[in-house]
Order: sequence, then structure tokens, then C-alpha cells
Amino acid sequence: MRLLFSLLFIISMQPVTRAQEGFPFQIQLDPVIIPSFAGLQSYAWAKSGELILLIGGRTDGLHKKQPFAAFNKNDNNKWLIVLDPEKEKVWKRSLDGLPPGITQQLQSTNMEYYQDGNELILAGGYGYSELAKDHITHPYLIRIQVKELIRAIIDEKDPAAFVSQIKDERMAVTGGRMQKLGDAYYLAGGHRFDGRYNPDGPDHGPGFSQQYTNQVRKFRLSATGFPLSITSYSAITDTTLFHRRDYNLLPQYDEAGKKMLTIFSGVFRPDKDLPFTNLTDIKGSSYQEVKGFNQQFSHYHAACVPVYDAKNKTGWSVFFGGIAVQYADSTGNIQSDQNVPFAKHISVIERKEGRLKEYLLPEKFSGYFGAAAEFIPATGNLYNEDGFFLANVSGRNKKLAGYIIGGIDSRAPNVFWGNAPDGSRASPVVWKVYFSKT
Repeated sequence: MRLLFSLLFIISMQPVTRAQEGFPFQIQLDPVIIPSFAGLQSYAWAKSGELILLIGGRTDGLHKKQPFAAFNKNDNNKWLIVLDPEKEKVWKRSLDGLPPGITQQLQSTNMEYYQDGNELILAGGYGYSELAKDHITHPYLIRIQVKELIRAIIDEKDPAAFVSQIKDERMAVTGGRMQKLGDAYYLAGGHRFDGRYNPDGPDHGPGFSQQYTNQVRKFRLSATGFPLSITSYSAITDTTLFHRRDYNLLPQYDEAGKKMLTIFSGVFRPDKDLPFTNLTDIKGSSYQEVKGFNQQFSHYHAACVPVYDAKNKTGWSVFFGGIAVQYADSTGNIQSDQNVPFAKHISVIERKEGRLKEYLLPEKFSGYFGAAAEFIPATGNLYNEDGFFLANVSGRNKKLAGYIIGGIDSRAPNVFWGNAPDGSRASPVVWKVYFSKT
């Protein structure tokens, strides 16, 4: 929501390692423009075969600093979108005709979501509500039957039967992330933001209220075929480690090979308007800060993917572009900009035997892409059931790993404090991401 930073302060640091380090792949990014896809950022997605369902998000770029212009309802994504990135086809269906509460939530931005088989679970999201006559964080949970909804959109049928919604104030969260461990959903971090955005704070202009959850909220849902309900709920509270939003949450494997979740970076620190650099591991009902490591790059939500080598028990978390305090300049030196600019680089956090290290890859975007985008895995056998790209089974040939769809396309590193009407936009680019063994 807020991009309020101190005045520009740049520090030259030591050159960053730009070699491949231990990452076993070279990356190729091929941009594709698909007719009828005008661009989207901060959305939710799900897949059925080759077809990708896009819901919510915004059709403009980085939000404006002026309250009257920020999160304009005219730039809500008011469509259910189906995209076939290989055939370069798009189908759309207006949200009009769905129940008002569902229509309002499904055009919000920064919903938390998770696809579990054929079900897409969505919580919260921020945007203008015609029902409330104000900007709110929606206090609802939605369950979607993905395959059936996609087919209804393509066949121009009524999709209402495949979308169910319940009201629950505990789901009024935006800017968090959702994942699953075992049979439980984990809604981690985020905040509740009600009212109109204002960079000068909650007591200026029309005002707003903002409350970080400071929690990981764990819950289960009723089975498919039964009315949607939360069947169990608990919360873990930590006012430091979980006081963050707009971050990246990825599955990881611990030293014993058991799946866990890791919170990477995020904003904002209580002492100043800068990102966190520490990481937190979540294991069932326990959690712990990752000691002795600070993330230099990719401090906001960006397209990212986990990669795992089961033979060597090594994992890599790959972050594409985005927004970060640190970045590499044209000479390879690391610079620190406390305005937290958009970046072109691709960064990797490598994890092996409990030790972490971070480095930049030689490849990078041609422009400032990746922020508020999603990495969507390609269909095939290159991923395991936990969502990791498998380094061992991919072979040496170039493989289509997935797609980076939309996000923010910024014209410059720092555009927030400027008044240019076209400083950024929702990117219309679909990037095909290829991995080749080094």
C-alpha cells in the first residue's frame, strides 16, 4: 500500500558476485505479447492443464501518492481471465452478474490465495467496495472450482455455481501470502487496511486505519461438496517476525528433508520505512528466525520459484526483478538506494545444510519488470508435488520452466514521488522462462 521512504541516499559497496555461483541453470527470458491481454499486476492465479486463470489485481501501474488517485476503482480488474500462453489466446468474462460481495472481492488487489488441486482458495484483498462506499480489506473467503470456472468462461456460461464465499473477519487481510502444510492452510503476515491510501499517514485527509496481523493464521476447510466453512482455526502471533506484508513466501526443505515455509523480506520495519532483511521459517505450529543471514535483494513481492536438487540436498529460491534497497549498477558494484527502487536483476538464495548465501545471476530483465508479478510453472513433470522445480530430472536441454505474467513495468528505478502519469503501468508482457543446465 505505502511506499514512503526517506530522501535518496546512495552508498557504493563491494562488487557483487555475478557468476553462476552454485545455481545449476542458465536462464533465458523470452518476452511475448498476447493480443487482448492488456496487462495485470497483484492478481491471483490458478491452472488447469495449459490454461491459466487470472483473477483480481489491477490494470494500472504502481499506485499514485495522491489519495484521490491511488487505487482508483476504474483500474480494478473487473474480468475473469483465461490465458493460454502457448497458443497465445485469451478469454474473458465480466464479473457482472455474480453476487455483489463476490464481485467486489474478486476485483480487489493483493488477495491471499492458494491452489489446492482443483480448488482455488482466496482470502481478503483491498479495493473500493460499492457496498461499503469506501476502500476496504474484504472480510471474506472464496473457494473456486478451477476447471469448471475456466470452462464456463470459455463457453460463455454462468460461472456462479463454481464460486462460493463466506464472511469471516479473520480473513480480512491484504498483502499477506497463503500456502499449505499438510492439510492446513497458512495465511501468513499481511495487514488490514480500510480507507483511502495516504502517504502522510492515517490522520491526514479522509484518513484510514491500518493493522498488521502480526500472525500466521492456520485453518482447515470443509470438504468439496459441502458448504464452505472454516473447520478449525488457530493463530501464531509474533509482533516482530510476522509484522510484514508484500513479501515472498516459498516452500523450502529443512535439513531433514521436511517441507516448511520461509518468509523472505517484506515491509515495513517498525523503526523506519524500509524493508526487513531477515527470514523466518515456519514448521507446522512452530517457527524460527533464520540466524546470521540478511537478504540483500528482492525486498517486495516479485515473481519467484523454488528449485531443489534432491541428490545434493540443495535448494535455490530464484527472484526475478522486483523492488529492492540493493542493486548492481552497470559496473557490477552494489548500490544501496533507500528509496527502494525497481530492479532488473535476478537474485538467488541458496540453501544447503542449514547455510544460506545470496548472489546475482548474470542474466537480467531488459527493463524494470518482476514486481507484483507471478511465476506460473509450466505443465509437465519438471516439478514435484511440493512445487519445486527439480534440478535432477530436467536434463541438459533447455526446458520451459514457466511464465512470468504481468506485474509492474516501471519506466525508471524510482517513480513513486514523481508526477508523471505514465511512470509505470501494468505489464502486458508474458515472459517465457527457460532453464538450461550449466
